Amino acid sequence: MVTAGDPGEIRTSVWLADRPAAPARRRSEAPSGLDRERITAATVRLLDAEGLGRFSMRRLAAGLGVTAMSLYWYVDTKHDLLELALDSALGELALAPGSAPDGWPGRLRALARGYRRVLADHPWVAPLTAAYPNIGPHARAFDATLQRLLDATGLADSARTGAHLALSQFLHGCGGAARRTPEGDFCLALDVLIAGIEAKATA
Repeated sequence: MVTAGDPGEIRTSVWLADRPAAPARRRSEAPSGLDRERITAATVRLLDAEGLGRFSMRRLAAGLGVTAMSLYWYVDTKHDLLELALDSALGELALAPGSAPDGWPGRLRALARGYRRVLADHPWVAPLTAAYPNIGPHARAFDATLQRLLDATGLADSARTGAHLALSQFLHGCGGAARRTPEGDFCLALDVLIAGIEAKATA
């Protein structure tokens, strides 16, 4: 899968690119104290603090106390790092909402509200979700959880596909407005959507 990076540039998702290991001699020259996890965590903090528009490899490196070139031992491009940060933020989402008195509708509400909280806590997640394929392990785990909840509805074939599309579009569409839209309004819209799924499932 390829995505647009900068204008005129076509790139492969970091989750699909094969990154050959550096020779042993070169690995020994890599900056000490750095790894992908630490760099990704610092990226999330910088995006939270300064926003997507001000993010740069130079700013990130300064916060880590290294040179910008040091980061390229671990990622090939800034876009790769933004994909890693996006999936890291989605990892904050609790994917096991637990039992609910009303079964799958309650679990679906909990999952959707958790997703909204991630979008509200990290305003840069919504635009990155639109810009990149969003196929990292945490994104796939979220979608797998959503699929299991839809399995529990009893919907089949095109109706189930339609419910999945409606929920996905609803959650992603609310992303950019997560901080502007009161949670009560979000929950009301979610209830209307779930009621529609319930009605379709019992028809």
